[in-house]
Amino acid sequence: QVQLEESGGGLVQPGGSLRLSCAASGFTLDYHAIAWFRQAPGRERERVSCISGSGDTIYYVDSVKGRFTISRDNAKNTVLLQINDLRPEDTAVYTCATRTSGESWNWPLCLNEGFNYWGQGTQVTVSS
Repeated sequence: QVQLEESGGGLVQPGGSLRLSCAASGFTLDYHAIAWFRQAPGRERERVSCISGSGDTIYYVDSVKGRFTISRDNAKNTVLLQINDLRPEDTAVYTCATRTSGESWNWPLCLNEGFNYWGQGTQVTVSS
């Protein structure tokens, strides 16, 4: 089955770090842009990072720049999000997503819209 699966979340103290993973099964990620989103209760879903299919374009929302690092390991069919210097406001469910519909030439691109395939999410809680 085609699937995205996140892992690596957990409870961490402020200033701590986690490594989130987005593993694909049923398809290979090397052609696809992968974006990370997060959503906390009462807040809108926010795109926090994206890496293009080629890896040459990377996006971070301003609030995580310098703290989060996205990378891809195509051999493992996995995209990673290293999240450092965590703050309570980083608490959210983190979900990875990609595009698998529409024009295939858009699939590698870090666009603002069109992410149609989602993982289940992994909970990140930052608290002392």
